[in-house]
Amino acid sequence: MFQQLHHIAIICTNYEHSKHFYTNILGFTVINEVYRKDRDSYKLDLQGEGFQLELFSFPQPPKRVSRPEAAGLRHLAFQVENVDQVIEYLTSFSIMVEDVRIDPFTGKRFTFFSDPDGLPIEVVER
Repeated sequence: MFQQLHHIAIICTNYEHSKHFYTNILGFTVINEVYRKDRDSYKLDLQGEGFQLELFSFPQPPKRVSRPEAAGLRHLAFQVENVDQVIEYLTSFSIMVEDVRIDPFTGKRFTFFSDPDGLPIEVVER
């Protein structure tokens, strides 16, 4: 019934800052960008490998609790070839990255960093 992930929607507080982060730093490709005047909102469609991100802006969106473990979406996770290379890349933009951990069940290396609004993003080594 459910075939694959289609998209992930993210609401940001600073559209230009988040657009820069997801396109220029994380490398997602812009598919479409529209300004919805009636909602004073941008919608930016971004292409990932096999999925899309939708980045929305709204005037003064309410803050969402993400830490500690609040109910709801916990984090985004992306598979990468080499966690150490990703860490080096992210820190070159002064993005703080947590220490690398090993998943006790899979044995895979992983770490976390946050987007401009504090959304936790995990990278997991292939």
